[in-house]
Amino acid sequence: MAERDEAQEQKQEHVQNPKDLKEEKKGASPYYPKTTRRSVCACISIFLLIIGVVALTLWLVYRPTHPQFKVVGAAIYELNISSLPLLSTRMQFTILTRNPNRRVGIYYDRLTAFVSYRNQQITPQVMLPPLFHEKQSTVAMSPVLGGGAVAVPLEVGNGLVTDEAIGVVGLRVVLLGKLRWKAGPVKTGRYAVIVKCDVLVGLKSGVVGQVPLLGFPACQVDI
Repeated sequence: MAERDEAQEQKQEHVQNPKDLKEEKKGASPYYPKTTRRSVCACISIFLLIIGVVALTLWLVYRPTHPQFKVVGAAIYELNISSLPLLSTRMQFTILTRNPNRRVGIYYDRLTAFVSYRNQQITPQVMLPPLFHEKQSTVAMSPVLGGGAVAVPLEVGNGLVTDEAIGVVGLRVVLLGKLRWKAGPVKTGRYAVIVKCDVLVGLKSGVVGQVPLLGFPACQVDI
């Protein structure tokens, strides 16, 4: 009888409590979560590395060059400085813009233009139509600027009177807007663009219409 009881006790010792089995299983692989985290981090790092390489490759292949602008013609139909400080003028400029990129097109959005003299705006801003620039293409624009009175400082009006008497007036044609690059089906976000074209025009009092341009300097383009 004693031998049977002893055998049962030994058998019970070999049968573990289910709670003990659960705790043992829970702590059986203490390094498994760390291994998982390392694998996930490695996958994310490789994914980001691939994206970076692809982006760099696309940039090296498609990196865009700034568009080029140049004023090639000018006409002044009105320059009324008899009612200062209000100045009224109406001008037209022919502007050539070129996209030098072989793989990238350019969209222009919200493009406006005005004329300034001695860093003072002398015409209202005029909205220009949207423009898409094909690859390696040249587009001509001839916006008419002015047509409304603009308040200017007295020194601006006096400067125009003096320059008109001399026969040479320095003006700046300014274009403001947004542009997007287009490479294949991909379009970038909008970037602000500022174009400043400094020109010297030959102007004599009473002359209306086409005026000579004294040089054809390239415009400054900031993106």
